[in-house]
Amino acid sequence: MKVGVVGAGTMGSGIAQTFAMNGHDVTMVDVAEAQLERGLATIRGSLAKLAEKDKLVAPPGEIAARIRAATDVAALADADLVVEAAYEDPAVKQELFATLDRVTRKDVILASNTSSISIDALAARTTRPGRVAGMHFMNPVPVMRLVEVVRGPRTSEETLGAIVDLAKRLGKTPVVSADRPGFIANRILMPMINEAFLALDEKVGTAEDIDTVMTLGMNHPIGPLRLADLIGLDVCVAIMEVLERDLGSAKYAPAPNLRRLVAEGRLGRKSGRGVYDYEQSRVEATA
Repeated sequence: MKVGVVGAGTMGSGIAQTFAMNGHDVTMVDVAEAQLERGLATIRGSLAKLAEKDKLVAPPGEIAARIRAATDVAALADADLVVEAAYEDPAVKQELFATLDRVTRKDVILASNTSSISIDALAARTTRPGRVAGMHFMNPVPVMRLVEVVRGPRTSEETLGAIVDLAKRLGKTPVVSADRPGFIANRILMPMINEAFLALDEKVGTAEDIDTVMTLGMNHPIGPLRLADLIGLDVCVAIMEVLERDLGSAKYAPAPNLRRLVAEGRLGRKSGRGVYDYEQSRVEATA
């Protein structure tokens, strides 16, 4: 199967890698050439680590060769499936779905990796609403087993079944969610992360204290503030804004300290600084 992935960031590159690891030919599209280069480099690095752990069924070079890069979505004209993983902005995604609808065959399923945005709003920009669904992977995509499959009100049973079956063939565990703001995962996760930032704002505890309580006291594998850094603080703000707007409640408003960090460019691991400082580890990793 020929798979198109739109977006070469953390999620897009991880999705492309996952499909390639499972034998699919992938075209990864991003408007920024530099982002494509970073995405391909990330994939090569990830494959090398998995090879060291003997977790690949093919040589890393062979898997990487299944992925080609392009800067124009017209390159997806021959795709059998497209997974959109662009920035979490409703306007951006809606315009992209309208474009994908024009350049792909009408039988192709258009899936979105959105973590919070209405699937039906994306489907409405196409002539194939029955063939639009959510396919929300978790980060890091090659490792995390869950895929949140989102059924829009016009998603056909055939499309839903195809995405569920595909997720299983990728070695993932699919869970079906209704098309509601935040779906299942972020409807629960993001308010918890936001509450951790509010507790930090109020000096209830230090960042380390808050994360330690959740890892040792609640048996979470990673604390909410470190998890926010991993996800990207800008992504957390974007999702909270969707929840606040679409659920019509101020209780979902992003915490002031979360907004401040994003305004300062401290986006988490990807920028080297977020709640925590990762610059030193970056230097050591490239030394």
